[in-house]
Amino acid sequence: MSSELKVAVIGSGTMGSGIAQIAAQNGHEVVVYDSKREAITSAKEKLEKLFSRLIEKGKITEEQSSAAQKALHWTPEISDIKNSNLVIEAIIENGEIKKEVFNSIEELVEGDAIIASNTSSLSIASLGAAFKHPERFLGIHFFNPAPLMPLVEIVPGLATSPETVEKTRKIIDDWGKVTVLAKDTPGFIVNRIARPFYGESLRIYEEGIADFATIDWALKEQGDFRMGPFELMDLIGNDINFTVTETVFREFFYEPRYRPSLTQKRMVEAGLLGRKSGRGYYDYSEDAAEALPNRDPELAKKIFTRVLVMLINEAVDAVFLQIASPRDIELAMTKGVNYPKGLLGWGEELGLQCVLAELNSLYEEYGEDRYRPSPLLRRTVMAGKENFL
Repeated sequence: MSSELKVAVIGSGTMGSGIAQIAAQNGHEVVVYDSKREAITSAKEKLEKLFSRLIEKGKITEEQSSAAQKALHWTPEISDIKNSNLVIEAIIENGEIKKEVFNSIEELVEGDAIIASNTSSLSIASLGAAFKHPERFLGIHFFNPAPLMPLVEIVPGLATSPETVEKTRKIIDDWGKVTVLAKDTPGFIVNRIARPFYGESLRIYEEGIADFATIDWALKEQGDFRMGPFELMDLIGNDINFTVTETVFREFFYEPRYRPSLTQKRMVEAGLLGRKSGRGYYDYSEDAAEALPNRDPELAKKIFTRVLVMLINEAVDAVFLQIASPRDIELAMTKGVNYPKGLLGWGEELGLQCVLAELNSLYEEYGEDRYRPSPLLRRTVMAGKENFL
């Protein structure tokens, strides 16, 4: 790879444009390819407006804005990426379409170029099978909005070379991002471990224990989460959040811990997607009445504890199955979804014996595998340990 990095981004949507912005602001020549000219025009105009706002807010200077925009080259011709030595794909989450694009990319770029996918849900090993040289392919998963969110998950496939991983991680680290190394499993780190935040909250609602506003309030009040699960699902979009849960559930061979919620499925079917549709778990119309929570402190503690121990158990199980190191798991959840604390440390603070007791109580009450404690949690408590290091 040449000493001067040239970056290509495939796809000019929100994520592609965000990644291109990061690379350009870090002094690289960037080619942004999209087969649709209208998409390119729209993305370019949005980015120009964004740079203007950044100047107004004093985040960047006019000179920095001019340099970054001059470094961006927009094209509907994929052949224009041929001189790039880092290519990041950020198109629709469809494996077959991605593979077709990768076939074209591999024919165009030099043999030492790194090729990556920004996929959040597809198998890196499966995508890598499209390559003649899969050792140079891996996942680079940014979080939305990419310029603002610090976390990037680096995901090697089975055939990815250690050299490719090392080079990629250094590049993304140099861009000022926080990188974590994740095993190629469904949801990687964040989208896997975060499932109970949504799933257990939905289950609590379905059981009639509390309404949306009360559950949101309880988790913010007791746990200092920035947003409650229903507020967050409305922001993400119920369609997107449901699809992620459904994908993780299916790809883990229908593991009960990730079972999707019928409540959320009906919301998607009804078109109640959240903020973008004007209504989801909350009504966002101008004259809508504010949803008021039941501020019962005992109820809040019950809700918070149940959701938290499920999250902690998921994080512990990710360590058990070597999805990532304990350090990277803590970083992923605090930097990727803005949790107030790392879940492993939170479990240690709460007391691992207390976490295990709460999970055992839920398992005994419901008789469902979704509540089974991780073997690592059991072993750690039985050994009298207070942490996972």
